[in-house]
Amino acid sequence: MDQSAPSYIAFDGNQRIAAGTLSLVALKVKETADAHPLARILVFNAANSELIDFDCRGTPAQMLRRLNASIKEPSLPADPMPERATPVGPGRPRLGVVAREVTLLPRHWEWLSTQPGGASVALRKLVEHAKRTSASSDGIRQAQAAAYRFMSAMAGNLDGFEEAARALFAADRERFDALIASWPLDVQVHLQHLAEPAFQSPINGAIQDAHRA
Repeated sequence: MDQSAPSYIAFDGNQRIAAGTLSLVALKVKETADAHPLARILVFNAANSELIDFDCRGTPAQMLRRLNASIKEPSLPADPMPERATPVGPGRPRLGVVAREVTLLPRHWEWLSTQPGGASVALRKLVEHAKRTSASSDGIRQAQAAAYRFMSAMAGNLDGFEEAARALFAADRERFDALIASWPLDVQVHLQHLAEPAFQSPINGAIQDAHRA
């Protein structure tokens, strides 16, 4: 099993019982389930809050073998533009550049042809700039989704859930913290950790991204 995979976190009811690699969490979950067959145990991917389901039957070794066999690399989306081999001439370094078809209007090609280094260099610079400027907004959306997924599973029936969800998506941290203050401590702590990036303004995030670049 890949021990470098994202960390996982397990709850028995509202109490956190384990966090770490999937094998470590699975063993703790099995121990808890064997001791308390009626326990309400939920296991999450700690990064995106996706629920993880696995079979605790058998010995710990048998359970881990099943778990290891069930973990597969995520499938990649089909590429609508097939790769074409890029010829490498004498003295040309292998940069891992892949040639693919790009469709633009004539005025776009005209502008690209005037840029230093030509169209390919200009397009790469535009893509890198777009990635940097959108990174903060993307991070906020991902944090909102992860926090909402977790709180829906763990706190959907708790007082203030709907209002806390609205505060999360409105980036109102003060109201969010106030609304979840009465929730179980372990749920609060993990939820606040997940939601932290959601309260970062896109402007501040873009500044931090620029400093890291």
